[in-house]
Amino acid sequence: MSQRHDDFGDIAVDPITGLHRLGANGPSLATAIAVAGATRRRIALLHIDVDMFRSINTNMGATVGDQALAAIAQRLRRAVPRDGWLWRLSSDEFVAGIGYRPGEPDGAALAERLRDAFETPLSIPPYTLPVTLSIGIAVFPDHAPHAAGLLAKAEEALRRVKQDGLNSVGLYSAQSEGEVAIDGLAQRFLEAIERDEFQLYYQPQVAAHDGSLTGFAALLRWRTEHGLLRPSQFLELANRVGLAARLGAWVLDAAAAQLAQWRAQGLDYLSMSVHLAGPLLVQRDCLDHIGELLHRYDLPGSALEFEISESVLATDAHRVHETLAGLRALGATLTVQDFGLGGLSFAALAQYRLDRIKIDRSFIRNVASDPRSAAIVRGIIAMGHQLGMKVVAKGVESEAELGFLRRNHCDFFQGYLFSPSLPADQLGDLVRKRFLLPSAFAATRPERTLLLVDDEENVLRSLVRLFRRDGYHILTASSVREAFDLLASNSAQVILSDQRMADMSGTEFLTRVRDLYPDTIRMVLSGYTDLATITDAINRGAIYRFLTKPWNDEELREHILDAFRAHERRAAGESGY
Repeated sequence: MSQRHDDFGDIAVDPITGLHRLGANGPSLATAIAVAGATRRRIALLHIDVDMFRSINTNMGATVGDQALAAIAQRLRRAVPRDGWLWRLSSDEFVAGIGYRPGEPDGAALAERLRDAFETPLSIPPYTLPVTLSIGIAVFPDHAPHAAGLLAKAEEALRRVKQDGLNSVGLYSAQSEGEVAIDGLAQRFLEAIERDEFQLYYQPQVAAHDGSLTGFAALLRWRTEHGLLRPSQFLELANRVGLAARLGAWVLDAAAAQLAQWRAQGLDYLSMSVHLAGPLLVQRDCLDHIGELLHRYDLPGSALEFEISESVLATDAHRVHETLAGLRALGATLTVQDFGLGGLSFAALAQYRLDRIKIDRSFIRNVASDPRSAAIVRGIIAMGHQLGMKVVAKGVESEAELGFLRRNHCDFFQGYLFSPSLPADQLGDLVRKRFLLPSAFAATRPERTLLLVDDEENVLRSLVRLFRRDGYHILTASSVREAFDLLASNSAQVILSDQRMADMSGTEFLTRVRDLYPDTIRMVLSGYTDLATITDAINRGAIYRFLTKPWNDEELREHILDAFRAHERRAAGESGY
């Protein structure tokens, strides 16, 4: 956490982020406090620190660091309500504020919105950068009566938060950290269980072959006076006070009860995926507890899927082996949770008989356009299948991602593309549908598909008119991004791309396509000739032919036909391009 509060003197607007600098002739915190005092409103002030930001500058350079800061500021700005405030404070620190009355969203609610904005990592090509925030909150007039005092209290709250680690939120308290009673925290968790403050949300899991709903993943939430909290915000504390097993048992019971209710309604095809907490898994009576649960709710073991974290599997504890073997004997499905994030070795993975691997969202988000991400996901899917396991993709958010995963034989999907996580009472319509996104799972595809890429709409229209007479299924993209999305969702055999486009050159685009979809036949059509670039692209196998504008219709049609024939010869195993 930086201690410097001003790197640019009195410049009102920071040139990197476009945000006002705090105290530099922009929106005034002192004025906001004065107005709040006159209208009897509180102000929550949030001191925001970007965790581990210096490592970006150190490892990737100042240019990438500045681009990351600009992207961070943009996400923060979108997350802060219109009547809120956002300032840049120093290199990796920001200040946000919001006024509110009782019953309105407060500082904790705003902190949750800000952290939600970074669930998806930043994309600063060629890097994908996960970002987390640590946030300290102070409230006017509770903690300080003026701007300087409020800033100091928010900074103190942030300092205390970061003493316990990263990616956390803390409200200022005059009580020192050493005076916080651990048994008081334990009592708070117990009260939350007794008062039904914990709640399960459910997100559908979908079969890859037809888009049918196969079951739900149960996700824990804590409804507090500060808003709805996710497990990352409280599970570590529950573990610290020795209540993670108790909370895990509550989750299992609540999920089983809900599944039994659905199956009693005739929905006996549904299964339930539940995280099996490590502290619960290693208890001697874990298997007995789950067996009793199945008996009480009259559920077959096959109706439950237990997600096990990599860290638990890596312990190689005898009791873990015994319990997992017992769960398999009951018929339950065993899944490696968020594979790739916990450092599980292949040797450790091979020691257990597991049924599924769940790929975390962080590996999936760039598969449609980044060859490295695509290679990693292909590798995980192939490895899982070689080990006799099914593969679940978590966090699928676009049809491009879905198309890529289906083409690479992923078995199940979960993510916002199908539905956000919701309480059970809001899932009625979705359950009744059973088949989700039927258009995205259509199995029919024409034999010959041609993708045309050009950022000039009149050129695209002319090319479509020309090739339509040949009976091809034609896809058109006016940008490289759109082209990658189409390729992820469609099996195109031939690609014809312009060379000079705003977001990427045609040869660079086709080079990346070669890495992602090596079986495609790739050609450039352009009025711009850079012989060195074109020659290099042909020599490296990135493009099949270079064609020039303006074109001769019949010659161009013949070139495209030759390209499809070349693809078919290669698919048949004949030699030659």
